[in-house]
Amino acid sequence: MLTKSAVPKADGSAFRVAPVAARGSGVEKYSSAGLLLSSAERGWSGLSAELRSHSDDIVAWKSTQPDTEISVDMRGNGSVVTRRGGGIFERTVAEQGTIWLSPAGLQEDFVELSDPVPEILHIYLPSSHFSPSSLGVEVDKSVIASLRYESGFKDPLVAGIASAIVSELKAQTSAGRLLAETLASSLAARLVQNHVSSPPAQAFPNISHEGLDRRRLSRVLNYVEANLEGDLTLAQLASIACLSRFHFARAFKAATGYSPHQYVSAKRLERAKALLKRRDQSLVDIALALNFSCQANFTRAFRQVTGQTPGQYRRSFRLKQRKPPQGVWATAIASPVFPSVSIASNK
Repeated sequence: MLTKSAVPKADGSAFRVAPVAARGSGVEKYSSAGLLLSSAERGWSGLSAELRSHSDDIVAWKSTQPDTEISVDMRGNGSVVTRRGGGIFERTVAEQGTIWLSPAGLQEDFVELSDPVPEILHIYLPSSHFSPSSLGVEVDKSVIASLRYESGFKDPLVAGIASAIVSELKAQTSAGRLLAETLASSLAARLVQNHVSSPPAQAFPNISHEGLDRRRLSRVLNYVEANLEGDLTLAQLASIACLSRFHFARAFKAATGYSPHQYVSAKRLERAKALLKRRDQSLVDIALALNFSCQANFTRAFRQVTGQTPGQYRRSFRLKQRKPPQGVWATAIASPVFPSVSIASNK
């Protein structure tokens, strides 16, 4: 069965209706109805996500859910949301940024909506993100098991993570998988900090803001450069730096000024420029080599940064080759997509 989904056009100017496969973490629970966008075909490993609209109905749920579910209202319309799960009965008025949390292993009895809700993002977080190797701290299993069933709270960080996920679902970037993994680590850490019944003492003490030392940063940057046309994951980069995923993401940004996702995405666009100057690869091949799911997403991301489509950039380069500039203009150099990261100052 297929549902209707709003997806951006190739030029990014508007949205059109297109079919989306009815699969993913929430299909068994919520059915295929109302599925707008899904990460099911994106190859994400850090988390899965579905943007849904919900009718004024009752959703009965008797099975044990394997992942922690975080639901975020992206628009808000004042619908009264009634939930019962784990013996807890809660009622909330849905507003933009309202969050509902359902821990893994919980049998949620039902969810009832008084009015249709246009956009709820459902994030499914695997239990592996609550492990010490992911969080970078020793957290007892009993603490994770005490993650609370909560309704109607606000959290700017979680809301920001949800917005970033929706943005990636609507307009794919070349490093979307890396973004999902980074956001999953941040989300798991936030839940452990704020939403367990017995918060661990000093769960994340003395998180370094000094960044990576020069040697480890150099190893990471060299690995990224050598694998731009491969599958880069947060776990791989963190392993090279000998840090947990949670701490690596923060240390990398402190060292470079960019998140791993921003850095890899921009470096891939730089690589795209180099590939476009060659004549032996089609635009589709370049898009797939740089981890875009299709040429349209590649075109949109490339134009957002450069102001040109890949085809326009290639034609412009060939024209310059045929008619080289004269005089002082011959020394003009186009600004790079992404600034080089210096490691000389890292200690």
